[in-house]
Amino acid sequence: MTTGPVGRELLTDKIVVVTAAAGTGIGSAVARRCLDEGACVVLSDHHERRLASTCDELTAVFGDRAAAVRCDVTVEADVQALIDGAVARFGRIDVLVNNAGLGGTAAVQEMSDEQWSRVLDVTLTGTFRCTRAGSRQMIAQGGGGVVVNNASVVGWRAQAGQAHYAAAKAGVMALTRCAALDLAAFGIRVNAVAPSLAMHPFLAKVTSDELLTELAAKEAYGRAAQPWEVATVVAFLASNYASYLTGEVISVSSQHP
Repeated sequence: MTTGPVGRELLTDKIVVVTAAAGTGIGSAVARRCLDEGACVVLSDHHERRLASTCDELTAVFGDRAAAVRCDVTVEADVQALIDGAVARFGRIDVLVNNAGLGGTAAVQEMSDEQWSRVLDVTLTGTFRCTRAGSRQMIAQGGGGVVVNNASVVGWRAQAGQAHYAAAKAGVMALTRCAALDLAAFGIRVNAVAPSLAMHPFLAKVTSDELLTELAAKEAYGRAAQPWEVATVVAFLASNYASYLTGEVISVSSQHP
């Protein structure tokens, strides 16, 4: 099974925005899962050509329920244009999935300010920018809505060479908990998923086979998750089945300390 279970209309009539949704990773799997569950989805990514290709693939299956707006989450004007574009296309926003993130490997004693700042700007500050813009729109609509952030188990667990990424993902977890309290009065839920290892072609391209084998061996199932396995948990958090969950970080992992 490569795309997950059959949809059960968990998100029928919901308008979902997903960042970093181009290509074949978690973001595009989330977009497809939300469409499978009956939602209308606005995909976003800063890779314009790859975004258009992904949107074409989805519209071929789901028709005009899929749309695309290019966005670089490090640029405030782009973030606002994404929210405005989603509203212009579908009239409102019900769910925002903050999937954009940037990794890399560097020992802390060798890491440059630019490496540190770039990872934090995309992964943590980008999540903040989108949450701020998305929640403002949800409040303007009269309240209600869902934000789901993509964190990582490295926000809890140490991994060599990942100080910037781990700090950013730990920050996403803290942002999730605090934003949940800020937005509860408006009926907006904020939760996060924390995957351990989800295999997709881009990860394979930037990570050595040796490290991937080592990480997979730590999982109880002896393998990485497939992107759809993370996407199904995101869809659950976005749905009314999670109506009393907010400020939670759900580990999507079979790895245990």
